[in-house]
Amino acid sequence: MSHFFTSESVTEGHPDKVCDQISDAILDDALSKDPNSHVGCECLATTGMVLVAGEIRTKTYIPMAEITRNTIRDIGYDDALYGFDYKACAVLVTVGEQSSDIALGVDESTNSMKEQGAGDQGLMFGFACDETPELMPLPISLAHQLTKKLSDVRKRNGLTYLRPDGKSQVTVQYSDDPSSGSGQGKPERIECVVLSTQHREDVAHEQICRDIKKHVIEPVCGEYLDAQTKYHINPTGRFVIGGPPGDCGLTGRKIIVDTYGGYSRHGGGAFSGKDPSKVDRSAAYAARWVAKHVVKAGLASKCEIQVAYAIGVASPVSVHVETFGTGTVNDRNLEKAILSVFDLRPAAIIRDLDLLRPQYKQLAAYGHMGREDLGVKWEDCDRIEALLKAVSLKREAALV
Repeated sequence: MSHFFTSESVTEGHPDKVCDQISDAILDDALSKDPNSHVGCECLATTGMVLVAGEIRTKTYIPMAEITRNTIRDIGYDDALYGFDYKACAVLVTVGEQSSDIALGVDESTNSMKEQGAGDQGLMFGFACDETPELMPLPISLAHQLTKKLSDVRKRNGLTYLRPDGKSQVTVQYSDDPSSGSGQGKPERIECVVLSTQHREDVAHEQICRDIKKHVIEPVCGEYLDAQTKYHINPTGRFVIGGPPGDCGLTGRKIIVDTYGGYSRHGGGAFSGKDPSKVDRSAAYAARWVAKHVVKAGLASKCEIQVAYAIGVASPVSVHVETFGTGTVNDRNLEKAILSVFDLRPAAIIRDLDLLRPQYKQLAAYGHMGREDLGVKWEDCDRIEALLKAVSLKREAALV
């Protein structure tokens, strides 16, 4: 018996991802000049216009219009023929100062230690599994690789008729594994690949299909493809109008693309445009960090971590561990071991994961998790020995 699971990704030229990158480029600029900046930056992009809005408190000047245009240029919208051009589009900026009520909880909580509290209430999830070397689910890993490859061949491989907007979708067939409480089993093959790319008007659909299969799909997915794999390349037959003219873009509208492709649960909070005092971002990174340690240490083949916070309160109100029946130790004992090794208060997360470093624009496309290529701290597993020791101690205590 087998079943299928599907995940999608989008390119950096997708209208929502254009907005995510602008929001995070503004955040990076603020942090590079004032690490104590508090940023909540939202962006909307549509035909001929970008609107930047939100709340920012910083000691520095942020050239938002310039950052917006430079980001659009770097993505590849540099010609009016594409329908969207960094030189010609209007950039409107309407940004206020962060609420002083929120600042009360973020800058110092009401307890005597004056710890940094969470920037908002909320719940965040982190996940890891052993399906790929970077410990991500295979469907989202392949979907991201496809969109990155699509961008690469557009910029460097001579397929100059391609345009910045694009999407991928991968359906993986899994063998049913009765021993897995998650029901996911093990990946076997790819059932279906969907890939849509914006293109120049005068290029034949047949050529696009041929080139995309040869230069994008086969190099990325080759080992999982077989004679039964289905391909849908630009399935409508035409994708000339793309980017913001084709669909209005908004910051924070691709939260499943940014995380685990739907394979794990999601707390609902987006990442882009938020400084790390917002636990939507920092705690989601920390939960991924913890979950990856659990799988890397061999304590489970799948692990999901939930953390939850109250605004202005430093310590999480709850931490939950789920290993879907794949754990080598009891999940509740694993929770206790995790809390003895990882400090999940916002200030500690920011310190341990180096979250005040400008690094966010590069994460705003192709996923925030599993990005070992970018050297982000939440992909490091430098506490495995400490976690194994803590688990051993919990085991011994349980036997007493």
